[in-house]
Amino acid sequence: MRGTRFYLWLGMFLVAIPIAAFALVFRSDIAGLFGFAQEGLSLKVDLSERRMYVREGGKTVKTYNVAVGQPSHPTPTGHFRTGRIEWNPSWNPPNSPWARGKKPRAPGDPANPMRGVKIYFREPSYYIHGTNDPASIGSAASHGCIRMTESDAVELARRIEAAGGGVPLEIVP
Repeated sequence: MRGTRFYLWLGMFLVAIPIAAFALVFRSDIAGLFGFAQEGLSLKVDLSERRMYVREGGKTVKTYNVAVGQPSHPTPTGHFRTGRIEWNPSWNPPNSPWARGKKPRAPGDPANPMRGVKIYFREPSYYIHGTNDPASIGSAASHGCIRMTESDAVELARRIEAAGGGVPLEIVP
């Protein structure tokens, strides 16, 4: 006759280990490794390429050129989720040494560095936004944000809203 300990071990091997393996395989950050497509909209920014990839169902459906943070003000890397979307934003200088002496800028002001839309991903300081300096796209020019042309940023924000709001954002070096 087998004891209670035997049945506990048997239960663990027959139930707990398969459940743990299933959970590991279907984690969102490694599911692609096993060929399981992720449903819905997601974004990936490759800082070295200066590109943003828009994915739906695990497939890239759109690519944008972007500007990223300067070496002295790097764009953060990691996994984020887009947050609040602010249309036609004003610009208020952050409490940072580089912004000392700068004045707030209203929406539409030619000196306003925010154009069209601001999509937060790490509040309060980091967002994706349209820029008043489209020549900076493709370079490391920002103070940590991800810059896009105004029309690209508006298109992206509409796509995010159509997907229900916040979407996963991965930023890789």
